[in-house]
Amino acid sequence: MEHWKVMIADDEEIIREGIRQCVDWKGLGLEVAAEAEDGEEALELAMHHGIHIALVDLNMPIMHGIELMKQLKERLPGCRIIVITGHDEFSYAQESIRLQVNDYILKPADPQQLVQVLRGVRDELETERRQSEHFQQASRQILRNFPLLRARFCQEWLEGNLRREEIGEQLQFLKLPPACPQLLAVIRWRGEVRQPAMKDSERQLFMYAIENISAELLEAYPKVIFRDSAGLIVILLWEGSGEAALAGIEAAVRSHLKIAVELGVQQVSGDLTGLPAAYRKCRVSLSSEQPLSPLIRRARQHMLEHYTECDLSLESMAGKLQASPVYLSRLFKQELGESFGAYLTQIRIRKAAQLLNSTEWSIHEIAERSGYETQHYFSTAFKKQTGVSPLQFRKGVLPGETEGGGKTGNGGYR
Repeated sequence: MEHWKVMIADDEEIIREGIRQCVDWKGLGLEVAAEAEDGEEALELAMHHGIHIALVDLNMPIMHGIELMKQLKERLPGCRIIVITGHDEFSYAQESIRLQVNDYILKPADPQQLVQVLRGVRDELETERRQSEHFQQASRQILRNFPLLRARFCQEWLEGNLRREEIGEQLQFLKLPPACPQLLAVIRWRGEVRQPAMKDSERQLFMYAIENISAELLEAYPKVIFRDSAGLIVILLWEGSGEAALAGIEAAVRSHLKIAVELGVQQVSGDLTGLPAAYRKCRVSLSSEQPLSPLIRRARQHMLEHYTECDLSLESMAGKLQASPVYLSRLFKQELGESFGAYLTQIRIRKAAQLLNSTEWSIHEIAERSGYETQHYFSTAFKKQTGVSPLQFRKGVLPGETEGGGKTGNGGYR
C-alpha cells in the first residue's frame, strides 16, 4: 500500500522527535518523509518530496509558519496542513482558518488527538484520490466514446430534437466548434440497391471503408462523420474551404474501392437550429438527382480545385479533361442545370463570402483569392449574385437595406 508522505516542520528537535515517536505512522498508512527546522527548509523539502501532509509550527526562523503555509497553498495546493504550535493566539488561529488548514493543535500535542487528526486527514486524502481515479476513468471512457457520443448528438441535431441552448452545451462538451457547420454532405452508395444478395458484414466493410476515405481526405478540417437513421453517411464540416476535399470523395472511393457513390452537398444557413432544414434539403436533392456522369464529376472537381485561377475557362478545362468544349458545355448544362460560367461564378462568390466572414483581408485580396483579375469586376459580380456589395456583406447589410438599417427608396442601394 502506498504511504502518504508527511513532513514535520518545527524549530525544536525535541518536538520533532516527540511527534515522530508518538505515532504509529506505518499503521496509519503514513510515512515521515522529511523534517525541517525552519520555514525555508520546510518549503524546499516539501516541494522536493511532494509532501501530502505538513505538520507546521507557526513560530519558526527565516520563514514564519504563516508564510510557509501560504507558499504551500500556492505551490502544493493538494497538501494538507496541520498547525501544531504553542502560540494560543486568536490572530494566529484566524489566519490559519483563512488559509484553510485542516486542524489546529496546541503544544504539547496530545498523542491521541494527533492520531485522530492524522487519521481524518488521511481519510480525506484517500477519498479524494478515489474520486480522482473514478473521474479519470470516466474521462477516459468518455474520450473513448467521443465518436459515438458525437454521432448520437449529431443525429438528434439533424432530427430537430434539440433546443438551441442544448446544442450549444453539447458542442462545448464534445469539443466541437461553437457554431453551425458551414457544409453538410450526404453520401449514398447505389451499389447497395443493385446487390441485394450482399452479406451485411460485407456491406458494413464497404461503408467503413468509405468513411475512412472521407476522414482521410478531410483530416485537416473540423468535422463529424456518422450514419443517419437511414444508414447514409453524413458529414458535417465546419470550414467551407473543405468543399474541394468533399468533392474529391467520389473519385477517391471509385479509385480505391471500385464502387460508385453519390455525394450531395448543402450549405448550412441560419443559426444552430438551421441544420435540420439543410439536411432535409440535401436528402431530397440527392434522391431526386440523376447520377452525374464521370466527365461532369471530374469537371466539377477541377473547378473546385482551380477556381482561384483567373484564366480558368471552359476551353482550358476541356483541354485538361481531354473533351470537346462544345460537348462539355452541353453536358454541363444538362446535368448541373447551369452553364459553365454561371456555375464557376457561384463557386467563386460562395468562397468569397466565406472569406469576407472569416478573415480581415482587404476586398482586393479576396477578389484575387476568388479568381477575379480586378476588384471592380469582383464587386460587380458579387453584388449581382448576392444583392449587396462585398463591403456591405461584410458589415451584415441585407439586400434592400441601407447600412443604417433603412430601406432605399427604390428597394435597392443608394
